[in-house]
Amino acid sequence: MAETTTRVQTKVLDSSDPSLPSLVLQVTQMVDTYMLWIGAADGNTNAGNGENAVLNGNLCKDWACAMPPRLPGGLSAATSLFRSANSDIALPMAQRLAKRFQKQIFLSVDIPSGFLSLGQGPRLALEAEKGIVATLKEAEKMLAASR
Repeated sequence: MAETTTRVQTKVLDSSDPSLPSLVLQVTQMVDTYMLWIGAADGNTNAGNGENAVLNGNLCKDWACAMPPRLPGGLSAATSLFRSANSDIALPMAQRLAKRFQKQIFLSVDIPSGFLSLGQGPRLALEAEKGIVATLKEAEKMLAASR
């Protein structure tokens, strides 16, 4: 029988670099699709109130959709849904995630422009992608165990 349950998980990802903020990740898991929102947490965010960061975040700051490649080693088809002039993080990251997990990925990245303009954007984006990959690996294991 096909899996039809939608699951939503919110997780606070602590940064390995003290100069970078913690991140909050919300994963909505659907059939063959992940809807992901990741954004910088404020100083008061912890596991209990990570959902507040999601509610206060900006879904349409940098938002992209990517499909897994049809052929092994192929490119992921992707498009930006919303994008600001100073952020181009979601599109290539969504493509890499779609290729890695073989699922459709909707990815919204809400990194404050201050981090992007101060040169910390790439480091914060790497932290975000590492956290997303670890969380999706966990979700895939749980899905496989439930079958």
